[in-house]
Amino acid sequence: MTIDRRKILLFGSAAALRFSLFSAFPLLPDLLIGRAEISTPVTSFKRLQEGLFLYTHNVSPYDGGVFYQANTSVPAPLFLPLFALIPSQLFSLVTALLYILADLLCAQSIIQIAESGVTRSSRLFTSPRKDIKWDSVAVGAAYLFNPFTIATCLARPTSVFSNCAILYAIASAVNRRPVKSMLALAFAAYLSLYPALLLPPLILLCYDESTVAEHPKTSITASASKLSSFFIGSLSWFMIMSYLLTGQSWEFLQSTYGVHLLLPDLTPNVGLWWYFFIEMFDSFRQFFLGVFWLHLLGYVGGLCIRLRKQPLFVLTTLVGLFAIFQPYPSISDASLYFAFLPLYSHIFPLMRYAFFAVATILYTTLLGPAFYYLWIYAGSGNANFFYAITLVWSLGLSIVVGECLFAVLRDEWELERPEMKGKDVRRI
Repeated sequence: MTIDRRKILLFGSAAALRFSLFSAFPLLPDLLIGRAEISTPVTSFKRLQEGLFLYTHNVSPYDGGVFYQANTSVPAPLFLPLFALIPSQLFSLVTALLYILADLLCAQSIIQIAESGVTRSSRLFTSPRKDIKWDSVAVGAAYLFNPFTIATCLARPTSVFSNCAILYAIASAVNRRPVKSMLALAFAAYLSLYPALLLPPLILLCYDESTVAEHPKTSITASASKLSSFFIGSLSWFMIMSYLLTGQSWEFLQSTYGVHLLLPDLTPNVGLWWYFFIEMFDSFRQFFLGVFWLHLLGYVGGLCIRLRKQPLFVLTTLVGLFAIFQPYPSISDASLYFAFLPLYSHIFPLMRYAFFAVATILYTTLLGPAFYYLWIYAGSGNANFFYAITLVWSLGLSIVVGECLFAVLRDEWELERPEMKGKDVRRI
């Protein structure tokens, strides 16, 4: 087996950078844990520690009278016995190494996706710009040295494991391992709920990649039924294990998935939901919860139909939309979306407003913490300060998602009409 020295150097330098930050700045992780941009009520490492403390003292973290009233969400039950195995004296060191390892696994999955070449040439579509590409190691480096990724690793939210499972599911799909892909996606959905919406495009990706080598080809209906059944079975197994670990109780459902669906915790974050529902009358709350979730769900079918030839790009776009429109987003979700963008370097020349999008994201990255400080600590601002900058952040991400969609559609159109290559498109 050949050893890629560049990959070893990449992983070693990324791990050394993270470990040196943990060691040289011991107060930095604690500072980042409390940042609203990184930690949310459903992913906070601090809430994981609180739930772990109750679990190790034989108190149910999901007991409504003990924990639920103080904190509206607790991480998935499978985390508790796993983290309980870590000795208290080594807890900080072991968790730091665990999160560094998770980042490296994410990078390895990204590299495998890049090496497959599916983003440029798949069963149903081959880009006319397929020769434009980034090296797979460069794609992994873009993820590992992204400041958002590094800050997320230091803050240690549980979203890191969801991202890792999503990337592993996609990497398994492009490498023609559909069973592993469904198992990984089920684990991601078990942790965060919203990855379940990635099931339709992931099934399409598994089908496209597996049928390339199959003779005769199975029907898409049979393949979808089989993969959906395995996904549901895997998710059910995780639920049953959680039921047994919590003393044969279903209390954890309200404190995990109920928080996503019903939004009881309105802690400020970089999303769009919290301020809207603070201002919402209770009589309209259930209606708009349904509207917001249907809005998020509506993208899945439309993108799968319009971009049927490129299911991996559908997954990429949905990840970007989740970073904007899910109930409790953070920069961890944005870093996952940014990890996919270098895979589509062949469409970069087709983007029109890339500078404006990048400038907007940099603007909000610098001013977001300042506005939050003015509101919470200095007392010289109000909630509108922070919400305004989160709106601009969402605008920047929306521009990136929209630009990528335009570029991919333009790429498909030029393949169908080569004579229009390089010409401006105008709406009449």
